[in-house]
Amino acid sequence: MRAPEEAWRQRWLLVLAGGIVMGAALGVRNVQGLFLLPVTIDRGWPRETFGLALALQNLLWGVAQPLTGMIADRYGSARVIFAGALLYALGLAVMAHAATVGVYTFGVGVLIGVALSGTAFGAVYGALSRLFPADKRGWALGVAGTIGGLGQFWMVPLAQGMIGSIGWSAAIGVLAVVVLATAPLAAWLRDRPAASGSPSHPGDTIRAAVMGALAHRGFWLLNLGFFACGFQLAFIGAHLPAWLLDRGMSAREASMALAIIALANTAGTFLCGYAGGLLRRKYLLSGIYFARAAAMALFITLPLTSASLYIFSFAMGLMWLGTVPLTNGIVSQVFGVRYIATLFGFVFFGHQLGSFFGVWLGGVVFDATHSYAWLWYGSIALGVVSGLLHLPIDDPRVGHLPESAVQAA
Repeated sequence: MRAPEEAWRQRWLLVLAGGIVMGAALGVRNVQGLFLLPVTIDRGWPRETFGLALALQNLLWGVAQPLTGMIADRYGSARVIFAGALLYALGLAVMAHAATVGVYTFGVGVLIGVALSGTAFGAVYGALSRLFPADKRGWALGVAGTIGGLGQFWMVPLAQGMIGSIGWSAAIGVLAVVVLATAPLAAWLRDRPAASGSPSHPGDTIRAAVMGALAHRGFWLLNLGFFACGFQLAFIGAHLPAWLLDRGMSAREASMALAIIALANTAGTFLCGYAGGLLRRKYLLSGIYFARAAAMALFITLPLTSASLYIFSFAMGLMWLGTVPLTNGIVSQVFGVRYIATLFGFVFFGHQLGSFFGVWLGGVVFDATHSYAWLWYGSIALGVVSGLLHLPIDDPRVGHLPESAVQAA
């Protein structure tokens, strides 16, 4: 019995390490909306400036993800995660002490954006996908996502409390230390890319995998559908606190909304990852996007109260990051895990392109109209479109991806 117990202990150490890394990285990203008003009021900047920095962060995260994925697929995920944590802490330090818009944008947008590509979903889920066999992969991704969600939940009251007690700049400094402390955990996530699907013939290369995936219709549908996810999450995460304050809600209620989203996400991510091992993932994804659209439509239609806010936050939290293990699962299901970090990186670019527009347009539209109404309408419409796009995805495994492109279904 000792060998099975040792195996399970090792598995838990792996998912704990991955979950803690993701929890810190995504938790710090999740609370950045709490800094919108303190930073812009203190510095005298318009909201568009803050929104543009976050938008650039999301865009560069997406642009860098395929590149860091290629590095992880070639040299292993541990190096990418370790370097990403160091760069993340540096970006937060720059953010805390930036006195000009250019420096602030560089720290928040460039450094943290690139760092997220090495510390969040792509790197961690890529490592776990290779470290666990196919029959345990859904469990591993779901549990790691749940642990990461708990980290995001605790980050909200921590950040809100520090902003009120020591100020926003010092609070960001503490968050930098938290992220830096996760760097050594990369040692637990040493995967061996070559052992998880060595090329069976000369055509099985990164280039062949990418070209084959780009010729697969389902790959593009995943990318387009993920755009809506990024738009919705980035808009809500960055602008919901300010939207609530503008409508007379308190800072405590705004922070509670983000905390509830993060807490519900812990259950939602696990349930989605687990359900992905039982049901067809594309139908689960389609249902999530339709349900998100319905939840947002009801939220902005009904009178705004503390109860309606918390119910909406809980509903959105259940569907918040559950799309990620499901999307990652479809990519690994169709194309295998040999180049999972690279291929998921390309799909994730669509998500981050949506995030860019969700954050940036939030600032632009508000400064122009003094209202977020059109962003809510756009988020609802994108949810419906994304739900429809996932239905025709062809998800059986395509097998090898040689130089000749895989035919789209």
